Amino acid sequence: MTSTTDPSTDADTPGGYGELRAQLATLTTEAFRPELAEIDQLPTGEIARIMNGEDTTVPAAVAEKLPQIAAAIDATAERMARGGRLIYAGAGTAGRLGVLDASECPPTFNTDPSEVVGLIAGGPSAMVKSVEGAEDSKELAAADLDGMGLTADDTVVGISASGRTPYAIGAVEHARAQGALTIGLSCNAESALAAAAEHGLEIVVGPELLTGSTRLKAGTAQKLVLNMLSTITMIRLGKTYGNLMVDVRASNEKLRARSRRIVSLATGASDQEIEAALAATDGEVKNAILTILGGVDGPTAATLLADSHGHLRAALAAARTT
Repeated sequence: MTSTTDPSTDADTPGGYGELRAQLATLTTEAFRPELAEIDQLPTGEIARIMNGEDTTVPAAVAEKLPQIAAAIDATAERMARGGRLIYAGAGTAGRLGVLDASECPPTFNTDPSEVVGLIAGGPSAMVKSVEGAEDSKELAAADLDGMGLTADDTVVGISASGRTPYAIGAVEHARAQGALTIGLSCNAESALAAAAEHGLEIVVGPELLTGSTRLKAGTAQKLVLNMLSTITMIRLGKTYGNLMVDVRASNEKLRARSRRIVSLATGASDQEIEAALAATDGEVKNAILTILGGVDGPTAATLLADSHGHLRAALAAARTT
């Protein structure tokens, strides 16, 4: 007699995946939506309308957690102000989103590449090709953090849509044991990742359009939160002046033009004054603004900004009292 039992669904079968399948079945991000079972039969425009409607629900889910997000940002900024780093750790899509956010900080805020770092399970090659089994290792996450010389001033953000990814949980557990600040970003309630972190951020966006495809709503939610974490932390660290990116790194023609526009918006100065100020400050936008608004020369602007820990408003106040 032939057995009708599928070994892959039997939790008691050696090498089976019954236990993991049962665990996934409890996750909101993995839930099946029978009302969408015929979506492949719909016209393209209707599928696009449904998908767009799904995406509009994400900001509301983020909004529900704004107090917790703000608390995590303030704690992160406090650590970074005393020399700590912001480190993202995740696997797959979550890891790629962390690497993306980290890689945008140097050109946007003139941070050193070592200040905001994205770790992805399996290393840089996993950005474009899956590295089998890497996400299942807590030990790999601990080793990656140790390889960076993790300190108690650092902040480690574990990112996992499911909230159960061993690599993300392992990163948070190891970092917390070392005294670092820890944040767990997931898209399921009561997740192991949030429980392991000092700051658990659970953005519950509901089941996906495609069952289990967490690069969709969950990925969008994670991107929104990571945008907040890095951007508002940098605002708190004085990397902006109002809503102007005064620490922008002018590494290409577009950014050089943007630098001049930022100085113009901040000061109202003429093009001639702007060019002179940038020349006197080696192209540093923040310093150039200070020379114009504070009436100081380039070296004095650099000193004032150093004394003010890079905060332009504080440096301006000091310039006006000297």
